[in-house]
Amino acid sequence: MGKYFGTDGFRGQANVDLTVDHAFLIGRFLGWYYRKEKEVVRAVIGKDTRRSSYMFEYALAAGLTASAADVYLLHVTTTPSVSYIVRTEEYDFGIMISASHNSYEDNGIKIINGKGEKLEEEIILKIEEYLEGKGQDIPLAQGEKIGRTVDFSAGRNRYIGYLISLATRSFKGKIVALDCANGSAFAIAKNVFDALGATTHAICCEPNGLNINLNCGSTYIEKLQQYVKEIGADVGFAYDGDADRCIAVDEYGNVVDGDQILYVCACYFQEQNMLWDSTVVTTIMSNLGLYHAFDQLGIRYEKTNVGDKYVYEAMSKSRYSLGGEQSGHVIFSKHATTGDGILTSLKIMEVILEKKMTLSELTKPLKIYPQRLKNVKVKDKYLVEKDQEVKQAVVQIEEELGKEGRILLRSSGTEPLIRIMVEASTEEICEQHIERIYQILQKKNYI
Repeated sequence: MGKYFGTDGFRGQANVDLTVDHAFLIGRFLGWYYRKEKEVVRAVIGKDTRRSSYMFEYALAAGLTASAADVYLLHVTTTPSVSYIVRTEEYDFGIMISASHNSYEDNGIKIINGKGEKLEEEIILKIEEYLEGKGQDIPLAQGEKIGRTVDFSAGRNRYIGYLISLATRSFKGKIVALDCANGSAFAIAKNVFDALGATTHAICCEPNGLNINLNCGSTYIEKLQQYVKEIGADVGFAYDGDADRCIAVDEYGNVVDGDQILYVCACYFQEQNMLWDSTVVTTIMSNLGLYHAFDQLGIRYEKTNVGDKYVYEAMSKSRYSLGGEQSGHVIFSKHATTGDGILTSLKIMEVILEKKMTLSELTKPLKIYPQRLKNVKVKDKYLVEKDQEVKQAVVQIEEELGKEGRILLRSSGTEPLIRIMVEASTEEICEQHIERIYQILQKKNYI
């Protein structure tokens, strides 16, 4: 990770950490960089519903066109739709303007290469050099070389059509609840489920620029849990701001997170001979219960660092078909190159319909260990990572937990946070060990 770009793009408070000037310069660099080898450069831009997304959209478009690139505007859409359009319509690259699950004050710039994947690290480092004023001067395009902007809202409709085409059965007779987080999914998800015949009830579909992820969506699942029970839905799906993650809710209102989704889909894929090399890619944050269940089923697994970027890299390297994160980023490599919340919903529906089972029945065999995660805002996360006393405490806790638990301490890739995660046989043990680490951070004035 560099100074500006983390595991999921350049993210921060709009016009504080991430400014309109940054966006313009990123556009200037990308237009120039890709034009070195091509006569015509085509870029596609999508955005979520937060107020600052419009500002960044125009700044990026200005920078790109000033560097002789043509810009195609998808307007409000999801991150996976940008990835889909880039790779199927042969754009040189794509940009998604979103801070994902963060509140509306934040925003982010995610750059996608021509294959629909997260941009290569070497290019990101060159962008960072340019932002620091260390790169070469980039000439402004003149005359007929100046780029143009094109309305390309039709691209979003093509993505909707693609999602609909992936369904194996009609959803007729199923009552489905959706929480669109007042974000990108509001213009897509209900249309897909309606087209497939479901009785669809959607909430949080009234974005105003300030309410994205506000007490709703995949990071505030309580709203959907209550709604599923109120309307008697068969299943519910909650998305985040840019709809690249999905958390499900079963017919009883119980949460089904990314690990449980991986379990349900892996079991089904294994039965259908669709699980390449009988392997699932997870991150280090996945629950111990998932690994124990996979061991019993003869399903292998690989672990990566947190971030769907790393999950996809591992999947791509070995051609694995399924991978994901506990947070709800799930990747189906046959259909997508990034986490896709709506696609994940469709795959869960496929298993429910093909197996003729409810979601609670599908998840019942999986025993999830109690897990507690505490996000601690710190002054310098890199100092915490190097601290010997902290490291020693983590080792001691690992020894005490043995095979019946674990502890993970890691810094956030997008925020000034240290994440303390403990799994154990009881919630009390989890809390006890988290508090031990927290007290050390407090004592050493990191907080």
